[in-house]
Amino acid sequence: MKQESSASPKVDNQLDAVVVGAGFSGLYALYRLRDCVGLNVRVYEAGGGVGGTWYWNRYPGARCDVPSYSYSYSFSEELDQEWRWSEKCAPQPEIEQYLNHVTDRFDLRRNIRFNTRVISATYDEASRVWTIGTHDSGTDEHLRVQARFFIFAAGLLSTGNIPQYKGLDTFKGETYFTGAWPHEKVNFSGRRVGIIGTGSTGIQVIPVVAQEAAHLTVFQRTPNYSIPARNAPTDPRTEQEIKARRTIRRSGGRNGSLRLAFRTTGLRSRPWRSRRKSAGASTSGPGRRAVSDSLLTASRIS
Repeated sequence: MKQESSASPKVDNQLDAVVVGAGFSGLYALYRLRDCVGLNVRVYEAGGGVGGTWYWNRYPGARCDVPSYSYSYSFSEELDQEWRWSEKCAPQPEIEQYLNHVTDRFDLRRNIRFNTRVISATYDEASRVWTIGTHDSGTDEHLRVQARFFIFAAGLLSTGNIPQYKGLDTFKGETYFTGAWPHEKVNFSGRRVGIIGTGSTGIQVIPVVAQEAAHLTVFQRTPNYSIPARNAPTDPRTEQEIKARRTIRRSGGRNGSLRLAFRTTGLRSRPWRSRRKSAGASTSGPGRRAVSDSLLTASRIS
């Protein structure tokens, strides 16, 4: 972890729990610990908003590669009934909007510190307390908090892997990394674009950039297997059936509740994963992009 500055950081009030990351898992952890258990919780998020993967990965074509209803929370009947996905596989802006809706609906934002990284953590065996150092990038302020519980909800995609290609630092064109895409629109009109990687990200971004760029070259190391997403607008009848089944599962007792909790936080049993793999399902989508982030370079055609 990054070292704290030599200046003594301010000491904040003692907490029951600290959560790192305000994505799907971090938001759910905050809700459960604060509203269901009654703990004093604080979430630290390096980004400027909620969403985790869906805050950073906003490249053209980004969307989930599983049905939207399988990519949403199921702990609240009211939330489930009031939200309607527009497409079978929702695009990034809609998923980010959904997570902001959840955050505001359950008043989670007041317990989140944005633009703040956890830079150190020490556990004291005698007192059974974590001492956690943080850095606010906006104010350049260092704080130190103490908590009984320290929960990582940063996921597998919190640190991007930018390849160190020779000459990348002297390239005169523009370089973009899909895992940290700009919030403003990137214009590829009249550009010669190179995309490195045809993993899950590349599969999504290539056809969208190709429609705009004057010339596109794709650099591929290993071909990936993918099937069509067959995306389409949400069917009202299918939506009604899915919500009805989830309502029944919520009232299915303790075991059903545990299964829903695991799905909410993104954890899946090994048999589920094996069945999906054997079915030849597409692996495109930010949820499985640990080694397949794409690098884009763009330059104007002379």
